Amino acid sequence: MNDMKNGQKKSNIITAMMCILPAVIGILVFVIIPVICSFSLSFTDWDLLNDIKFVGFENYKSILTDNLFWKMLGNTVVYAFSVSVLGVIIPLVLACILNNKIRGSEFYKTAYFIPFITPMIVIALVWQWIFDPNIGIVNSLLNLHLNWLYDKAYAMPVLIVVSVWKLIGYNMIILLSGLASINQEVLEASKIDGANEFDTFRHVTVPMLSSTIFFVVVITSISSFQVFDLIYMMTQGGPENSTMVLVYAIYKYAFEYFDIGRASAIAYVLFGIIFVLVLFQWKLRKKMVYNEDA
Repeated sequence: MNDMKNGQKKSNIITAMMCILPAVIGILVFVIIPVICSFSLSFTDWDLLNDIKFVGFENYKSILTDNLFWKMLGNTVVYAFSVSVLGVIIPLVLACILNNKIRGSEFYKTAYFIPFITPMIVIALVWQWIFDPNIGIVNSLLNLHLNWLYDKAYAMPVLIVVSVWKLIGYNMIILLSGLASINQEVLEASKIDGANEFDTFRHVTVPMLSSTIFFVVVITSISSFQVFDLIYMMTQGGPENSTMVLVYAIYKYAFEYFDIGRASAIAYVLFGIIFVLVLFQWKLRKKMVYNEDA
């Protein structure tokens, strides 16, 4: 009897291993090995054609003493901070409004979510037309003559607007799911105690929703630091490097300048920045998340 149970157990283990084997191979081939290889390449000088030369920390020293790198880092921080703030506050307000079961709320949820599932290439083309200096609808409606995407004063704000617009629906749905989990008796009790809607939102809804808000802040900030496709489609880092961010710089150094070592070094500097950011956010979770004990 025991032999049958042991045989069945081994059979189940083998079956489970066979089921997860494709996923393990995929992670190994497409994640772990490339990570190890790219980290190794960050200490080399390689142009994809000639032999690989080991240069130690020269790539890291070079980028950290390059003024363009710090400009790109500044652009990345400005973009990520702006998108993270607006991409949380606006969906939070909309989620609270739609959570009140207003007329047509299901239509609005769908309408706000559609941009998130729309391919970025489509969004970039549409917004390029909207902000076109000659035939764009923005200039026409506002009676302006601004070169939105060709002026370094306006290019980054335009990208932030487009990113937030695309992100609103996704974050709003997550926040709506968090609002749905709040005990309605607590909200009713606050109203009975005489609290108005703003006080209820500030002192009851936000604390009860803080864990969801924290999650949204973390994933939004990480994704914002990794922006690439929108920059590639709309500005290519211009004008005058005003929208050049770190991930787009990695692409340019690797596949336009064929400087694989520098591109890999920038990638791991970016990884370090995101890692430190997440650690910082995690340390702040006790202050950000209500009743957080861990």
